[in-house]
Amino acid sequence: MTLRIGIAGTGWFSKVHADKLTKTDGVRVAAILGTTKEKAETMAAGFDAARGYASMQDMLDGEKLDAVYLCVPPMAHGDMERQLIERGIPFLVEKPLGIDAALPKELLGRIRDKGLITSVGYHFRYRTISERLRAILAERTVGMATGGWMGGMPGVPWWRSMGGSGGQFVEQTTHLVDLLRYVAGEVDEVYAAYGSRAMHKTHENVTVPDVGSVVLKLSGGAVATISNTCLLPGDAGSVQLSFFTPEGRLDWTPSGLTAIGGGSRSDYTDAVDPYAAENEAFLHAVRTGDVSRIRSDYADAYRTQAVTAAANLSADTGQPVKVVY
Repeated sequence: MTLRIGIAGTGWFSKVHADKLTKTDGVRVAAILGTTKEKAETMAAGFDAARGYASMQDMLDGEKLDAVYLCVPPMAHGDMERQLIERGIPFLVEKPLGIDAALPKELLGRIRDKGLITSVGYHFRYRTISERLRAILAERTVGMATGGWMGGMPGVPWWRSMGGSGGQFVEQTTHLVDLLRYVAGEVDEVYAAYGSRAMHKTHENVTVPDVGSVVLKLSGGAVATISNTCLLPGDAGSVQLSFFTPEGRLDWTPSGLTAIGGGSRSDYTDAVDPYAAENEAFLHAVRTGDVSRIRSDYADAYRTQAVTAAANLSADTGQPVKVVY
């Protein structure tokens, strides 16, 4: 059985997913959805017999699809998901689920009512170093964690607007929040402070803060601090998350894990393509109904979304915010 897949979005990451799917046995990219039919057809031309569409309804009416990948900006979510849920078509959606938690909460209710297979693109969960970190921490008491997503301002205009992206903590740093939840447990409360230091002076129409720090209280009693910035030049960025335990420190980055303590040091790497592993888990579920390999479905990803939305609310109000799931 060849799975027929639709792709919503014509940006860089849509092409990443489409290229990987094309190289997967038993899978065909059958349709591309763009903001215009011209954009969709231009991208579709790179895939054998794929067709381009300018609306989700037209794509679903015109094709018999087994699943759809949603690779669209945060502010574009909502109607696409509703149509897929109504028709019972499984989907993999790239993070974040929206610019806040209200829309994802509504969609989660619809997904649960339908019993629909979903997956969310928190690909850090599919790295073997993340699994090793999770296993190590399961045997230890986590005292605290610190981390940061430090980088520059993305070039797309929607990212610079709070109404387009939800801000850096929602759109980018969500990956670290999700990893924290995955390896150390749920977040009960957050306290955030954001600032606008430079980017609004050098770029037009910037409403996202360019610096921020968030304190997160975990259900088990641990405390974490995750910071981010988008004011750095391109060669100065870093992404990392560190955990502090009585046995020592564990430093995670997207490319490796280091455990230090007790007079020893252990370094771990992996060669796993997390996007390929994520695809395999989702496509297996679509074929068989077995969702056990999916490490982040919509219900779980909603909990990460709730944390990042609570952080934005805390920054706006200047007060700690309890996370409501």
